[in-house]
Amino acid sequence: MRWLGGKGLIRRARAAIKEHQGPERVEFAKGVNRVAEEITEVLARAADRIEDEATARRIAEDWIDPSLPATAPRRGAPHPVRVVELRCVEIMGRLGFEQAEGPEVETSYYNFDALNIPRDHPARDMQDTFWVDEQRLLRTHTTSVQARLLAQAEGRPVKVVVAGRVYRNEAVDATHLAMFHQLDGFWVDQGLTFAHLKGVAVHLARELYGDRRVRFKPKSYPYTEPSVGIDVECGLCHGSGCAACHESGWVTIMGAGMIHRNVLKEFGYDPDTVSGFAFGWGLSRMTTQMYGLAKLRPVYRGDLRLLRALDGRPALCV
Repeated sequence: MRWLGGKGLIRRARAAIKEHQGPERVEFAKGVNRVAEEITEVLARAADRIEDEATARRIAEDWIDPSLPATAPRRGAPHPVRVVELRCVEIMGRLGFEQAEGPEVETSYYNFDALNIPRDHPARDMQDTFWVDEQRLLRTHTTSVQARLLAQAEGRPVKVVVAGRVYRNEAVDATHLAMFHQLDGFWVDQGLTFAHLKGVAVHLARELYGDRRVRFKPKSYPYTEPSVGIDVECGLCHGSGCAACHESGWVTIMGAGMIHRNVLKEFGYDPDTVSGFAFGWGLSRMTTQMYGLAKLRPVYRGDLRLLRALDGRPALCV
């Protein structure tokens, strides 16, 4: 560069300052610095002008309309299972049930033994799961949280709803997976009867599925006695061949029952003065029912096409 480069005129002029003496040297140095500053300012203005011209040229070549709306990335949405879970918890919250959580890696005591499922009970085979060691396993039902909370309650009333993942060593098919979601509710207090269970269950069924007929049928669960299965009238039957109810006219939505005396005794409750009831259902299966899906597996596959199709769509009632 002629003026400011390594061998430019300004550098050579500064090197020549030492050839002058006294006041002449001072004046010569001031003149050199003044010229250097003026040259630097001129070059800076030239650089700004060149940059402005280049920007104007790019704008002219790549013109956009800044008044057009921006293209924002698509926002996420709650998973369909989560949508159904929140809906169920909200309904139960209006009945006074508080939400609780528990560990997914559970002990065999809370998952089986405390719930009247000893080591030789057939339910152990039906709820085969994945063991971490001889005492710890992946929980097979959210009912294990019921056992934990009763142990902590020390004889006080408990009214809780629990939702979360559970695990079973099952063959994977259209309606079964090794991991799925469940929801449990239970209420322990003095004076509770089967009539209270029936009232809560019917209210839940109609809040979730609309004004449909509800029926109770005998069932067997080791931690409740008596035990019932609860069905709602199928809302998709339009003749024969209904896949939702297999032409029965009814869809099973939950299992329930009065908490077994042995379970109450296990946690220090007197079953002659204190009673309780429990109910639960598979959130995963309920999700497929409410959204009209024939298979369970796609719900967990993470297919964005399906999730986007279900986003914002009202859950259907079976």
